[in-house]
Amino acid sequence: MSGAAAIVRDLPPLLWSGTVSGCLYGVGALGLVMVFKSSRVVNFSHGNLACLGAFVVYGLSSGTLLSLSWESAVALALGIVAAVSASSYAAIAPIVFKSDLASTIVTLGVGLILQGAVQLVFGADIVNLDLPVPRFGLSLAGIRVTSYDLAVLATTLIVVGGLFVIIERTKIGVAFRAVSTNPFACEVCGLNLRVVHLFSWLAGAVLGLVAALLIVPTTFLSSTTVPSFMLTAFTAAVVGGFSSLPGAAIGGILIGIATNLFSFYVSPEFMNSFLLAVILLTLNFFPNGLLERAVGGRV
Repeated sequence: MSGAAAIVRDLPPLLWSGTVSGCLYGVGALGLVMVFKSSRVVNFSHGNLACLGAFVVYGLSSGTLLSLSWESAVALALGIVAAVSASSYAAIAPIVFKSDLASTIVTLGVGLILQGAVQLVFGADIVNLDLPVPRFGLSLAGIRVTSYDLAVLATTLIVVGGLFVIIERTKIGVAFRAVSTNPFACEVCGLNLRVVHLFSWLAGAVLGLVAALLIVPTTFLSSTTVPSFMLTAFTAAVVGGFSSLPGAAIGGILIGIATNLFSFYVSPEFMNSFLLAVILLTLNFFPNGLLERAVGGRV
C-alpha cells in the first residue's frame, strides 16, 4: 500500500514536469518536421545550429563577446542563425532536388562544421545561460509550479500559435502546405520550390533556437548539450510522425512525460537506449507515427 501511495504522490509532479519538458521537445521537433515536410530532408544539423545560436546569446550577453541586454543578444542571435540556415540551404539546395538521402548526409557534415565553429570560438567549457524571468514558485495540489514553467508554457503557446497562423493564413504558409502535399504539381504550376524550402529552413532554425534557449537554463550549455537535447526532439518527431506538425507537438509532450517517468522509475543512465528503443519500435509498428490516425496527414 505504501508503494502505491508513493506512486500516487510522485506521479502528478512527474507528469507536470514531463509536460513542461515535452513542450520544448515539441518545439524542437516542429523545426525538424518543417524542414522535412517541404524538402524531404532530415536536418541533422538542427541541434548544432541551435547550439550555435545559444552560444551567440551567451557570448553577446555575458561580456565574452559583447555586453548587450539579453533581448538584444537574442535578436542578433536570431539574425545570425537565420543567415547560417539560409547559407546551409543554399549549399544543399542543388542536392535536394537530386537525392533526399545525399542531402540528409550533407546535413551531418554541416552539423560537424557548426560544432567545430562553436568549439573554436567559445571553447569546450561548460557555461550557464539563464532566462531573465522573475524567480517565484507556488504549489497547486502538490505540484510545484515555477516561473520557469510558466515562461516555457507561454513561449511555447506563442511560438506554436504564431507558426500555425502563418501556415494557415499567409501566402507562404499556403505554399508550404501545397509543396508538402505535392511538390511536383506545385512546380508545374510555377511555384518556386526553393523559396518555400528556404522558408521552412528559416522557420526550423528559429524554432530550434527558441527550444535551446528554454532548455539550457535547466542544465548547462556546452557544444554537446543542445545536440543531445535535439536527439529527444527527433524521437518526438518520429513518435508524432514526420508528416504532421500537430503530431510533432503532441509527440513532444508524450516523449517528455515518458522520459521523465523512465528517468525517475528506471534510470537516467539508460535514457539514450530508451530513446533508441522508442524510435525502433515506432518505426517498425507505426512508420508514419503513433498519431497518424488521430491527426491524419494534415499539415
